Amino acid sequence: MRQGIGVIGPFGLMSLRSLTAVAVLLPFLPRLVRSLRQTWQPGDTRILLLTVLLQPCLYFLFESNALRFTSASQAGVVSATVPILTAVGAWIILREPIGKKIVIGMIMAVAGIIIITIGSPESGADRPLLGNSLEFIAMIFAAGNLVAIRDLSRRYNTWLLTALQTFAGAIFFLPGLFIIRRSGIPFSSLPWIPIVYLGIAASLGAFGLYNWGMRHVPAARASSFINLIPVVAAFGAWLILGETLNPIQIAGGAVVILGVLFSQNRSSKKKLSE
Repeated sequence: MRQGIGVIGPFGLMSLRSLTAVAVLLPFLPRLVRSLRQTWQPGDTRILLLTVLLQPCLYFLFESNALRFTSASQAGVVSATVPILTAVGAWIILREPIGKKIVIGMIMAVAGIIIITIGSPESGADRPLLGNSLEFIAMIFAAGNLVAIRDLSRRYNTWLLTALQTFAGAIFFLPGLFIIRRSGIPFSSLPWIPIVYLGIAASLGAFGLYNWGMRHVPAARASSFINLIPVVAAFGAWLILGETLNPIQIAGGAVVILGVLFSQNRSSKKKLSE
């Protein structure tokens, strides 16, 4: 995302990312349509529309704009609220209980992300209050989507849900093509490696696998893995972009991993499955 946005901006990148994922899905379109017809029931339209509107549409719209005003490290701390928001939403709407060990694991993970942030070099944050507010709103949309996916996945094929999100994102971010065209960037100069990776590995692979996971485990447990994103991002920035990875960041990453593992142990699984 960081590499691609630097060339064509967030809206242009999301447009090409979504269209790349759609191109991969086109050969499977007849099967997806059949699956939708077999599964759809009267009353599902509203929840399906709400799900795809929350993510990727509103989620990425608010998050990409949030990063215009706040730093990536501050946004990373705000993103740690997703598992908490998801667990609370699943408790209220889906009546899924929250075990004590899951709560402790979430707290440990949030603490680890704060440690990573403290040890991270700060980039520009021109209007952090506005940026962090937009990021928090994006996290609310993400949590709402996760709760909806958890509910829908009880009947719908999770890859069908992923496909619906992908097609909705392609339509929503379609104006990004006109932004790229006005920029005058040659076709050959577009950041194709980030675009293809994000379209196939992230939009289809990551979202698809996550949606599949939401079908098989309670939302609170599944959402706790989101806290690994800052850890993987910090490691990836060190490995691919050549950014420094200092001892404080490593320690914070270890705390996050321990928190996630703690929330997934057998006793918490047993309690949540009851």
